Amino acid sequence: MTQERTFLIVKPEGVEHGHVGDIIERFEKHGLRVVALKLAQLSKELAKKQYTEHREKAFFDELIAYMSSAPTVAMVIEGDNAIAAVRRLVGETDPKKAKLGTIRGDYGLGVMRNAIHASDSKAAAEREAAIHFGNLTVN
Repeated sequence: MTQERTFLIVKPEGVEHGHVGDIIERFEKHGLRVVALKLAQLSKELAKKQYTEHREKAFFDELIAYMSSAPTVAMVIEGDNAIAAVRRLVGETDPKKAKLGTIRGDYGLGVMRNAIHASDSKAAAEREAAIHFGNLTVN
């Protein structure tokens, strides 16, 4: 097994609906642990850095407005094969396609309002963690 770290954000509706504790508990029950945690309302500039890969997509402005509209919880999770484990627990991007029992399947309201963002690779986790936590390493 490979010890690694990954990055995720509980999106505004996940925070507003009080799901942060349950989401963290789901990761901890699967042997993962939180090594960094921050509650903050993202500025539009920070949200643009976070989602830079979507800059040319039609939904970009709406995504930035949404992600900067209310508090979020950013965190770094550590554990065996953490990236794959977190992605499995998070579920499909579209909550309608996500299995019940996954975070998005249980709490997601739509593709953009799907409760949580999780890095999809080590490179993405490193880039995203640096945006929110500075020098914290994810390797």
